[in-house]
Amino acid sequence: MAKQPQGRLVWNHSTHLDGLIPVLERLAQQPHIQTITPGVIARVRAHAPKLVIKVSLPIRGGYKLLARRGKTVQEVFVLTSLEQADLEAAIAQAQR
Repeated sequence: MAKQPQGRLVWNHSTHLDGLIPVLERLAQQPHIQTITPGVIARVRAHAPKLVIKVSLPIRGGYKLLARRGKTVQEVFVLTSLEQADLEAAIAQAQR
């Protein structure tokens, strides 16, 4: 049985939310994850005391996630063949 290739984490920004990269590295090791690309960081009004990652909406070939911590939000794009519920389970496992 062939081993599932590991997904890759794209480093295209110099700044990331605190604690986000270790979670994304664990997520990239999950089966059926091809590419994870952190995107734009923005300020928001609401406060999230700890890192929260939610699936936002489907994109071609995967999903856009929103990672929030404090008053900051960062987009994360995941290319995957997983269904949304399976991706949410993989995210929950990567955050442990």
